[in-house]
Amino acid sequence: MVKYQKFTLDNGLKVIVHQDKTTSVVAMNIIYNVGAKDENPELTGFAHFFEHLMFGGSINIAKYDEPLQKVGGENNAFTNNDLTNYYISLPKENIETGFWLESDRMLNLAFSKKSLEVQRSVVIEEYKQRYLNQPYGDLWLELRPFVYKVHPYQWATIGKNIKHIEDATMEDVKAFYKKYYNPNNAIMVVAGDVDFDEIKLLSEKWFGPIPAGDEYVQNIPLEPMQTEARFKELRRDVPVNALFKVYHTCSRIDNDYPATDLVSDLLGNGKSSILHRKLVKEQKLFNSISCFISGDIHPGTLYIAGYLAENIEPKDADKAIDDIVNDFKKSLVSKEMLEKVKNKFTASNEFSNINILDRAMNLAFYELLGDADMINTELDKYLAVTSDDIKNVANKIFKANNSNTMYYLKK
Repeated sequence: MVKYQKFTLDNGLKVIVHQDKTTSVVAMNIIYNVGAKDENPELTGFAHFFEHLMFGGSINIAKYDEPLQKVGGENNAFTNNDLTNYYISLPKENIETGFWLESDRMLNLAFSKKSLEVQRSVVIEEYKQRYLNQPYGDLWLELRPFVYKVHPYQWATIGKNIKHIEDATMEDVKAFYKKYYNPNNAIMVVAGDVDFDEIKLLSEKWFGPIPAGDEYVQNIPLEPMQTEARFKELRRDVPVNALFKVYHTCSRIDNDYPATDLVSDLLGNGKSSILHRKLVKEQKLFNSISCFISGDIHPGTLYIAGYLAENIEPKDADKAIDDIVNDFKKSLVSKEMLEKVKNKFTASNEFSNINILDRAMNLAFYELLGDADMINTELDKYLAVTSDDIKNVANKIFKANNSNTMYYLKK
């Protein structure tokens, strides 16, 4: 049981305090409720761009990293399609340095022309390295718009087109900051050997004076139900033929989510999974194959990703996957197999809350989903999933008209 206390400042900043007296390190985690899905379709890549810009100096602090390093702290950040997350860990006696740093860049970034150009170059170089200059690099750039036709999950966090970052103006950047980087669009978690009243005082002192921004109301178009199977073939300079099958699934807070996650584990998580056992070990059609879900807040996706063995025809490999999935839909998974994936999830769930920083991140994420207490109740939902639930959810997902199949082949 992860215990915590909550309060909200007058400007709308939600603060969660989790006390753990066994650690000398304090973790600060701030989630801003903005990801790639919140972007203007004509100005994509900005959520990720901003993750970089937030380290470029704020109005009173020229270099974010220097003061933190002087007090023995570390920091980093990540962006995905749903959120932007910033985190710090530092010795408990230097906790106020964290409040000073995070509040200053929430209050006002420096927005120097130099910082803008430096971070623009970094992001463009990242795009080239990750998406253009390595095998299968453009996979997600091709796969997302193939699967999503309306919802903004159709572009990756790097953006729909890198030209959007290349052409970004100072006015564009400032407008994005003004819209999303406000206390009423953020959740802060402070975790460690901390006192609730002290954290409340520090929060009031450093974050309280920051004015609330205009309330951001998400108005994101939902993806319509897919009505026909889709197929696409790509030819690229890659070492091995690959095959990807993608199916639309439920949202992160849907009642079907735990069963959906366990369906993916049963089919393709690890060497004892059904797809690996049958298609890699027995039939030797694939060198490797996996099944996983996106875990998106809005209705997401389930992926089957396989890299074919030499001289195997993609159509034969594709049919073999369909045969296994269709058989999976018809039969009830054994209690032993279900227990095995539940045990795996139990272990990973416990492991994900061992580290104080991970606990802080999880509390912030669950609060973003609507209830921080999901950190304590999520496991029970997984343990309650039955073989009938697995079968029902599999039959919802694995329909021909819900499939998106991509052959990613050698030139």
